Amino acid sequence: MRDLRATTGVVRAWYGDHGWGVLDSPDTPGGCWAHMSCVLVEGDRSLEVGQEVVFVPEAADQDGYAFLAVEVWPADREPVRVPASSYDAHDAFRSTLTIVWDDEPPSSGPVRR
Repeated sequence: MRDLRATTGVVRAWYGDHGWGVLDSPDTPGGCWAHMSCVLVEGDRSLEVGQEVVFVPEAADQDGYAFLAVEVWPADREPVRVPASSYDAHDAFRSTLTIVWDDEPPSSGPVRR
């Protein structure tokens, strides 16, 4: 079971072009890995180095860090949570796959038996 208590900390590093960063807090020794998908803000889901944040860590093994943030937001703002059902309205959260099987083997080329 996850321990979902929020803690405060600062952004040690943020790699916006890769969409992740590291947060520091006394509650997460060694740092806490955070992905942009867990940043609870409107618009651009990025953070700034040195920014004070509130985040919810969980114990994990993520890229050498013992903690993973499941939610993070700037300390001077309220978190902006998007209901999961609202993802259905955006094409970015939708995909399809169509597989068509041939009824007969190809007429040219080797046939394995």
